[in-house]
Amino acid sequence: MKKTLLLTMCIMAFGFAASAQGLKFGHINSQEILHLTPERDSAIVKLQAYEADLTETMQGMQDEFQTKYTEYERKMNEWPPVVREAKEKELQELNNRMMQFQQSAQQEMQQMQQLYFTPIIEAVQKAIEKVAKANSLSHVIDLSGGSLIYFDDKVSVDLESKVEDGLQVVGIKQDLTTVVDCRRPSRILPEVLVKR
Repeated sequence: MKKTLLLTMCIMAFGFAASAQGLKFGHINSQEILHLTPERDSAIVKLQAYEADLTETMQGMQDEFQTKYTEYERKMNEWPPVVREAKEKELQELNNRMMQFQQSAQQEMQQMQQLYFTPIIEAVQKAIEKVAKANSLSHVIDLSGGSLIYFDDKVSVDLESKVEDGLQVVGIKQDLTTVVDCRRPSRILPEVLVKR
């Protein structure tokens, strides 16, 4: 009950503070914007080509392993123990190389994704900031991730004092052991807000 009341008060205080300071909010779906950029298509083509090269190399390693394993299964009873052990060791080493290659390939794909997409994401972020400033927006919320992607740091709202003022107006006088942090609604911070 206390948490619900605190959250309500936090939202009300933020709303009052926002209207008092003339804050303007905007929202955007950055994923939709990202999908509209022509650079994204080029990056995807490059990534697909890179992935195809890695897949081809991995397929070659798997084919080699399968060929050697089939031969091993067929002739293992015919080979002397020394040859059989050498073939088993060779298969184990080849299997280890495949696993290592697969891990390295995944890491390289992530690095290439960052290499190609970071400039695009930064350009989208700059465009959002430019539009937000041009329209005098104080905050822009990304609907695709539910996060705040732009905040005009010149506009400041002291939420803690507003929440405290709101609590005093309503007449809450007992010590509170938790408060909802309005800057990050998903976090609940332990602290005492009002001491009487």
